[in-house]
Amino acid sequence: MKIDINGQSHDLDVPADMPLLWVLRDVVGLTGTKYGCGTALCGACTVHLDGQPVRSCVTPVGSVGSGRVTTIEAVGGSALGQRVQAAWVAEDVPQCGYCQSGQIMSAVSLLAATPAPSDADIDTAMAGNLCRCGTYNRIRAAIKRAAVA
Repeated sequence: MKIDINGQSHDLDVPADMPLLWVLRDVVGLTGTKYGCGTALCGACTVHLDGQPVRSCVTPVGSVGSGRVTTIEAVGGSALGQRVQAAWVAEDVPQCGYCQSGQIMSAVSLLAATPAPSDADIDTAMAGNLCRCGTYNRIRAAIKRAAVA
């Protein structure tokens, strides 16, 4: 099968039911997307499929079809992605950092759909992304900073 990842076409010889996460990490070598729970509950594996956040740990690669996958490695290629990444640094969001790629991917998707999100919008969009270190207040501040940047 052929799949578009970060603007590059990849020919893959993998089973169609293989989770996209393992294709990204083990086949293509993009390790920024993290494995957390394997059941789409923590958000560490969040990537974009045609601009929408998806949990790559439960997304079969065969379901991607002609869709475009964007990972944390390429999200900074857009102006919005750059703003979010800069806000993450300015607000000193990461503690351990493990969940941050998924958090950033969800935040970029939120701001693309809702450029001036309310606290309720942020809560709703980010609810599926867990942070064991509890940096939720800094995440919220970074999203608000990116929204006005």
